Amino acid sequence: MEYRQLGRSGLKVSAITMGTMTFGGVGWAKTVGDLGIDEARRLVDLCIDAGVNLIDTADAYSDGLCEEILGEIIGGPRKKGVLIATKARFPMGDGPNNAGLSRQHLIRACEDSLRRMKTDVIDLYQVHEWDGLTPVEETMEALDTLVKQGKVRYIGCSNFSGWHIMKALGVSERDRYQRFVSQQIHYTLETRDAENELVPISVDQGLGILVWAPIAGGLLSGKHRRNQATPEGTRQFAGWTEPPIRDEDRLWNIVDALVEIGAGRGVSAAQVALAWLLGRPAVTSVIVGGRTEAQFKDNLSSADLKLTDEERSKLDQVSLPWLQYPYWHQRNTASDRLGPADLSLLAPYLG
Repeated sequence: MEYRQLGRSGLKVSAITMGTMTFGGVGWAKTVGDLGIDEARRLVDLCIDAGVNLIDTADAYSDGLCEEILGEIIGGPRKKGVLIATKARFPMGDGPNNAGLSRQHLIRACEDSLRRMKTDVIDLYQVHEWDGLTPVEETMEALDTLVKQGKVRYIGCSNFSGWHIMKALGVSERDRYQRFVSQQIHYTLETRDAENELVPISVDQGLGILVWAPIAGGLLSGKHRRNQATPEGTRQFAGWTEPPIRDEDRLWNIVDALVEIGAGRGVSAAQVALAWLLGRPAVTSVIVGGRTEAQFKDNLSSADLKLTDEERSKLDQVSLPWLQYPYWHQRNTASDRLGPADLSLLAPYLG
């Protein structure tokens, strides 16, 4: 297993992170999975034995049950070197203060997560989504407080836009609060929107990227193919709608390329998709989940798969999105003065 530095921090995390959304199966999460503690324990042990040192969860997964299951497995005297990441923002009750990024909700949510997971510290505490009603100064001060209290070691964000991140980083710098070390985002061959702002910001500002749903909820696994019925037992068969498919023909062209490359290397399409991500700028780790040992074993193998330049070029071209403004204008008129962050997006378009 490869270990990579998380942003500007001194923390090193495995290139593969274990995702736990399949634990519990309460409410909306049942569509993803409903693993009990014994099944979950086997998968956690499998990942740790393979060298995974970061396990990601969230309080909103199965209304806290996911964190409770994780706490039963690794809580108390934690297995050596295992890091826990969790998130807060979404509703955890019906009250008016049981959601959002207010000081009230964040501090209570953190304390509740610590209790559920039977631990005294969260290694990476992430705000799960933007809150446009709470001043960002209040949010960053609350996170800073949690670090100073010793309840949290590092902080990150998830699902923020570019200006949300820069505003938060600006407040941290101005007020000398703890700074985000990472962002957790959706980023795949099928959905490369993050390359417009989020990847360049990560390159420029030194944020590590953790990728959620790195094979697009299974769409890039090779199980879903052009003109074939949706396989039973998959998330899509159960009605899962993330990510949205904007161009179905483009999706199947990408899947065809993944399957072709995988067949030539003797690996799955999923491994190829994950290996592509692990070679992208600022990507620190991909978060893999699943319901079976076979799924995890296959995904874990992607950490050892190194794509050739030719294979990468093929995948880049079949998935290349059209440039939005102002990027097409920058390609046409600013190519003589582009920095590393700019080139993380524009380099493939410069010819």
